[in-house]
Amino acid sequence: MSKRKEIIETGWNLDNSYAGLPKSFFTSLNLTPVRSPKMIILNDSLATSLGLNVQALQSENGLAVLAGNRIPEGAFPLAQAYAGHQFGHFTMLGDGRALLLGEQITPKVERFDIQLKGSGRTPYSRGGDGRAALGPMLREYIISEAMHALGIATTRSLAVVTTGEAVIRETDLPGAIMTRVASSHIRVGTFQYASKWGTAQDLKALADYTLQRHFPDVDAEENRYLSLLQDVIKRQAVLIAKWQLVGFIHGVMNTDNMAISGETIDYGPCAFMDVYDPETVFSSIDRQGRYAYGNQPYIAGWNLARFAETLLPLLHDDQELAVKMAEDAISDFSELYQSNWFRGMREKLGIFNEEQQDESLIEDLLSMMKKYRADYTNTFRALTFNMREDAVMFETPEFAQWHELWQARLGRQQESESSSHQLMKRSNPALIPRNHRVEAALEAAVKQEDYSVMERLLDVLSSPYAHSPEQAEYSKLPAQSTRPYRTFCGT
Repeated sequence: MSKRKEIIETGWNLDNSYAGLPKSFFTSLNLTPVRSPKMIILNDSLATSLGLNVQALQSENGLAVLAGNRIPEGAFPLAQAYAGHQFGHFTMLGDGRALLLGEQITPKVERFDIQLKGSGRTPYSRGGDGRAALGPMLREYIISEAMHALGIATTRSLAVVTTGEAVIRETDLPGAIMTRVASSHIRVGTFQYASKWGTAQDLKALADYTLQRHFPDVDAEENRYLSLLQDVIKRQAVLIAKWQLVGFIHGVMNTDNMAISGETIDYGPCAFMDVYDPETVFSSIDRQGRYAYGNQPYIAGWNLARFAETLLPLLHDDQELAVKMAEDAISDFSELYQSNWFRGMREKLGIFNEEQQDESLIEDLLSMMKKYRADYTNTFRALTFNMREDAVMFETPEFAQWHELWQARLGRQQESESSSHQLMKRSNPALIPRNHRVEAALEAAVKQEDYSVMERLLDVLSSPYAHSPEQAEYSKLPAQSTRPYRTFCGT
């Protein structure tokens, strides 16, 4: 099939500019076909925005592409090489179970990576089988789509297909492949790989490619590589603040899981917090709490410092000046993060302007929420609608005093009570993908091949700020359990 005909019939319009980088950055590979692929879920709206034909994707040929059984014209399958600090320890990594088909060029001439996750072994598999189980792939689909609906930069999922083959973990599980869509898969770990094992020319090629791909407006007459560092810092400050504002816990913030684009990437042991507690950890492998909810801003700063280290040879020929430039840039992260987070918290409380006392007002509320084990999402939802749900905190003198101060604060701004209410509705979601709801959807899908539970969940998560009656049921907390909730990487 000619490329023009394939574009017309299916919408695939692939290029692979990443393959233009030095060969050390990737390994080109053939696809590993699967036995009997079956479509489980297709993201129709995302497909349409990418310029793809939804009906064609559901055809035999379309399914073959999503399963890794057929290479669409213009694709150049490759596995990317990268390194990373995993729980603080540096190691060589790479795409151990994923292949980048290429970049889809959309009708708006935007460029998005199309990656098959769970597509088979690569030179970077490190003894793994390169395959993925259905449950973790559907989990990423659910959480990434929820994040997108919440307005948080994220990779997205185009489709999940089963392979007709089992993957062996603790038991036999149905195998699956997810098609991930990203602005790119360039990571902090990609730069660490170039810095450790590449040449100076390799590092410069990667930096120049990244600037062209993600920061094309950087002035050529400026210090382009300092601008790259500063822009990445700004994007991460925005991203991490948004995570904190909705109670999202990534679970494995290794440097290879920080995307240069500023998107959330690699949904492994992630989850959303119910009861507010900065020490909340869900990941079964995070035994020391390195990636706890309250630590995420600090870890982001640490990861960015590792990124800055890789750029030192490009920042300035004088090593001391390069270090000083990097340190100055990194020192801005904390202030940028705090600025984004405080602005978001003000909006969650219906506050439009800024006063010096706002910080204590916010911190006092969070302190009460922790003390009385209040649910994070539902507390702000209750404040938005002036509800007194069955929560101990709302009946305390402490809360009454805080509420009086809050109301007085709202009264000092020019905006009306109605405007504050609308701001809070836009800033406080009606629901999040509650862990027990996600687990119920995955159990029905994997054990009973019942995808209706997941489909209903995705439907209510698609408009989290609608505050519709249908969402009320999904905002309810799970039954109390004596065992803490744990998530797993699913690899």
